[in-house]
Amino acid sequence: MAFSEEELAEHKKLLDLYLEAVRPPEKIRPKLDIGYSIEDQTIELYEIRPLWNNPEKILNHPYAKTSWVKVKNRWNVYWRRANLKWHPYEPSPEVSTLGDFLRIVEDDEYACFKG
Repeated sequence: MAFSEEELAEHKKLLDLYLEAVRPPEKIRPKLDIGYSIEDQTIELYEIRPLWNNPEKILNHPYAKTSWVKVKNRWNVYWRRANLKWHPYEPSPEVSTLGDFLRIVEDDEYACFKG
């Protein structure tokens, strides 16, 4: 089940504030930027980069994911391993708020999200 319009607006507002704080400077963004996607009850954070041998082709590289589990009233937290599969973030596999998820990603205490 997807987020309600009100929930979606609230999540987008928080994510946009987060991006404002962590995006690289304007002059670097054509070579490296950060974005997010929301699909159903899942939010992914990703890097935006041109393909190394074809700069006209832009790629999104997801590095953090959270999914809302309504019955638990919790967000599941995932990180993407080198094998490109999502794994629960074992230090904190669940959090209570989207803001908690963003703090975990930004702190990146175990270098799982941003290397």
